[in-house]
Amino acid sequence: MHAVRLHAFGPAENLTYEQVEDPRPGPGQVRVAVAAAGVHLLDTALREGVQGPVPLPTRLPTVPGREVAGVVESLGDGVDPSWLGKHVVAHLGFAPGGYAELAVTDADRLHEIPAGLDAAQAVAMIGTGRTTMGILQFAELGPDAVAVIPAAAGGIGGLLVQYARNAGAVVVGLAGGPGKTARVAAGGADLAVDYRDPAWPQKVRAFLGGRSATVVFDGVGGEVAREAVALLGPGGRHLVFGWSGQGLTGGPYLVDGVSQQVLGPVMLQKTGGPNPLRTLELRALAEAAAGRLVPAVQRFPLSEAAAAHRALETRGTTGKVVLEP
Repeated sequence: MHAVRLHAFGPAENLTYEQVEDPRPGPGQVRVAVAAAGVHLLDTALREGVQGPVPLPTRLPTVPGREVAGVVESLGDGVDPSWLGKHVVAHLGFAPGGYAELAVTDADRLHEIPAGLDAAQAVAMIGTGRTTMGILQFAELGPDAVAVIPAAAGGIGGLLVQYARNAGAVVVGLAGGPGKTARVAAGGADLAVDYRDPAWPQKVRAFLGGRSATVVFDGVGGEVAREAVALLGPGGRHLVFGWSGQGLTGGPYLVDGVSQQVLGPVMLQKTGGPNPLRTLELRALAEAAAGRLVPAVQRFPLSEAAAAHRALETRGTTGKVVLEP
């Protein structure tokens, strides 16, 4: 099969498209003929050798990627034979291997792809979608809410815009550049603003006409987050789930008194149950299957994984970045 491998930590150019041996499913595992593989900002940090919430690979070369969708084409011992031939999506957890034509994963990680979703959309919902569902547990969205969403053209941001709109909230989406703000407006935001414009906070205040924001969904940190938090009224919530505006090593930007970091154990505790991640995955897929959330996807050929990483790092993407063999 063909796969993308990382032989040494470093720049995107270190990702090479090459021929490798087919992986074999072990007991309790399946092999998936990959139709779409998700690319995450964390993948770019791992490629550089930056330690973050996901452990660095212990051995190189490695095949990156932790989200796949495709068709089950081989079964390991002990796997229910009914999985064979099904269209599935899975998050691989901490195990890499997604940037490939074939990927192996545990059968208990599989979800059958709902009717109406293609492989790329399913990949968007299994990772980005489940995170979105987890974040939303901490928000109180309804007709009285005013939601400010930085990075609203991104994978999570676009889903948050749609969910908040469906809940009846006033939605202010921030994005970089006219192309992205146009997408945010088309996605349902009541106001789409270019955060590269120094006057963007004044434009938001003028639009709100004296109202304050009730929640800021912050996946970027930095100065954009600082300005967004200043729009919050008393009792407003600053929900922190990322750091793309200041780099992985800096950690998320927090504002004393109103901020809550909503990733990691706190999200899983909020979800509850024996398998909270799977619960969030099921919620995300159900929202997409019902048409309430439509993930935006930007597709790259598998052979152009390096270009996908560069585009993601320079904020040259919209929606979920997906590789297709």
